[in-house]
Amino acid sequence: MSNHSNAGAVAGEAPFSIKAIIGPLMAIVVGMIMVILDSTVMNIAMPTLIKDFGSSVNTMQWSITAYTLALSAVIPLAGWLTDRFGAKQIFLITIFLFTAGSLLCSFATTPEELIVYRILQGIGGGMVQPIGMAIIFKLAPPNKQGAVMGMLGIPMMLGPALGPVLGGYLLEYATWHWIFLINLPIGIIAILVGLRYLPRVERKTVPALDTWGMLLAPIAFAALSYAVSEGGKDWGSMNTIVSLSVGIVALLLFVIVEFRHKQPLLELRVFKSYDFSIGIVASWLSTMALFGSFLFVPMYMQQVFGYEPLKTGLMILPQVAMTGLFMPIGGKLFDKFGARGVTVVGIAFVAAGLFYLSQIQADSGAGFVITATMLMGVGMGLSMMPVNTHILKVAPRRLVGRVTPLTSAAQQVVVSFAVAGLASYLGTRTADHMAENKGDIPLSLVSAFGDTFFIAGCIAVAGAVLALLLRKPKVTEEGGAEDQVNAPVMMGH
Repeated sequence: MSNHSNAGAVAGEAPFSIKAIIGPLMAIVVGMIMVILDSTVMNIAMPTLIKDFGSSVNTMQWSITAYTLALSAVIPLAGWLTDRFGAKQIFLITIFLFTAGSLLCSFATTPEELIVYRILQGIGGGMVQPIGMAIIFKLAPPNKQGAVMGMLGIPMMLGPALGPVLGGYLLEYATWHWIFLINLPIGIIAILVGLRYLPRVERKTVPALDTWGMLLAPIAFAALSYAVSEGGKDWGSMNTIVSLSVGIVALLLFVIVEFRHKQPLLELRVFKSYDFSIGIVASWLSTMALFGSFLFVPMYMQQVFGYEPLKTGLMILPQVAMTGLFMPIGGKLFDKFGARGVTVVGIAFVAAGLFYLSQIQADSGAGFVITATMLMGVGMGLSMMPVNTHILKVAPRRLVGRVTPLTSAAQQVVVSFAVAGLASYLGTRTADHMAENKGDIPLSLVSAFGDTFFIAGCIAVAGAVLALLLRKPKVTEEGGAEDQVNAPVMMGH
């Protein structure tokens, strides 16, 4: 036992030094921030891409939708692949696929080519976050998991906020090709650092691949994502109804298959844990509110204030600063007090920022928006990683690699529903206020955005209320929820 891998030494020895895992942490952070940045940069680049390709919004929108569909479809495969071939190998392969897809995107000459290359990006990018989180969680000792995961959470929050700044700069001072080419050196660095520092986690002997799960999961997640993207335009359209029906049926069949399979693609049995279920639903609600703000705050600045993309991105930097400042604090508070208190307070800050935004007026000014986004930044920093780490801690330790793909896949669908639902609500309220204000577009937009921020704030409040039910897990070597998830196995012992 004494001469086992460095990973085991790092996880088991005391005192713990962050220097021991700084190499693996850097490899994963670089890979994650590359993927997250790319997702947000595309939103700001759409007008330029439509103009340069001479295409339409409906066609070019597929460069984002196809990426999301690919992302959602491959996430469930992450757990089985890492068990079968090893976490290090699969993590490096996914980084390579994403980097290669980025390079191909920069050479695209037609919308169709760009869409195909974006699918390749999504296939690689979908597994980076769940695999990376599982590796770092296993390397960190139990009493330091909150602090270590807090550091890993920084790129998860910085990416969506810094993406518009980077994208705006590249679009203004270079060409759209560079929003993809910038991933090339970052990807190469992530691969080199990963080859050098990522530990070789032992492969597990796994049964044959859960074939039905492999088929049904991508169909379910892809169909639901497509339904949401179409539903944002018209929930009554035939495309939306058919894809939503297919997605729901496939999801129900997938759940049945997974509960009956001895080695399922996604470990749905973990939902038998009360603490896990409460934690993940609270996480979904806070994520819906957070990612809604990521979309609508920049949109408000551009549509109401008339800011350019680069200036809009710069205006979000105070929020980034607050998130970066409070993320490690949230991790340390989690280690000391558990998830409940810090999560409730964090989500409450998010709700406060959104409710503050809901009172916005036409003459409120940029300072009003910055104050609100800073409140949300504090809330994001405090709540995001504690609730995610809690979810991992209450799951059996040996199933962490299976839980992260589950939570990541669910998050993609939840975020899609939130963005599409809030976007649809914004459009409806804009039309209503236009009728009330006799065609006054600026005033109608301000009122509609205020209504939308209020709804997002209500979603955040629901998450905070649910977080009150979180309990500090009783940690054992196998994890806090082992008896709840695998009761028959425990009885056999």
